[in-house]
Amino acid sequence: MDMRQLKYFVQIVESGSLSKASRQLFIAQPALSQQMTRLEDEVGKPLLVRSSRGVRPTENGEALYHHACFILRQLDQAVSVARREHSNVSGRVNLGMAPTTVCALGLPLIKHLNAKFPGIVLNVVEALSGHLEHMTRLGELDLAILFSTTAALDLTVELLAEEELFVILPRDSQMISPHRNDITLHELAKLPLILPSPGHGLRRRITLEFDRVNLTVDAVAEIDSLPLLMHCVADGIGATIKPMAAVYALQNAPEQWRCLRISDAEMVRRNYLYALGPEKLSQAAAIVRDELKHVVRTLIGSNAWQGVRSMSPLDTPAPVRVEFDDLPMQSVET
Repeated sequence: MDMRQLKYFVQIVESGSLSKASRQLFIAQPALSQQMTRLEDEVGKPLLVRSSRGVRPTENGEALYHHACFILRQLDQAVSVARREHSNVSGRVNLGMAPTTVCALGLPLIKHLNAKFPGIVLNVVEALSGHLEHMTRLGELDLAILFSTTAALDLTVELLAEEELFVILPRDSQMISPHRNDITLHELAKLPLILPSPGHGLRRRITLEFDRVNLTVDAVAEIDSLPLLMHCVADGIGATIKPMAAVYALQNAPEQWRCLRISDAEMVRRNYLYALGPEKLSQAAAIVRDELKHVVRTLIGSNAWQGVRSMSPLDTPAPVRVEFDDLPMQSVET
């Protein structure tokens, strides 16, 4: 087995067709088919199921595909390091973040890395936490910010920050008196709520608190798209329960929103930083991991990332209960 065979195999799986893969690889289809036959002979197991509709990986082929993707990514990084003409670190790093995390951390992190480590290419994968957990377990991400300590047991994990969840609604909404700064669960249960679907980790966290006081969560809409959810809230359809970073999902005008504390429940979400093990983590990914923690500390320490407190012993806790009246117009930046 050689790297060329792995590259061919990955392209076939991603193309779903030998003919499409041959065009992508600029290789005659019979020669490509012959290479796959040799690969299957070496492995000793069928790797592809061929049919009139194309090809798909077998269970063994699926396992090889994910490992091959990791190996080829590491090879690309090794070649990039070998070719560099200066001492700056270079390489591609895949980082997974949930949409609300991207709202607060995405732009500041990319600007920071571009200024300090221009040779590092950061690929930010934005997805719901369940999908990110799946990608993390398959080794498709170098780093990920997740909300569970059991998302990927074979990776290193450390507590990064803790976000408070707020009831978010437009500044001019009449659902709640403008003089109120907080709300109880019983009051919240009477509001029209726009929430993520029941399979979403944040929704499960919310439901747990409602169950604790024998209340039912009745959502007027269930939306897993953060921009669409916040558009619906802005349009007055209902209120939502989110980390404060959600107010940056639509535009750079956080003062247009109200964020109310839930006074009779400690509703928080912990952020955990996952990373590949030391034997698999590239130098570039290790730098991004450390710089990410630095950017998080900076954002929280300067009160630019609202409603969050750092969990690092090097940090001083930042206030998590704030109003947007005093926030600047610009987006969160380092």
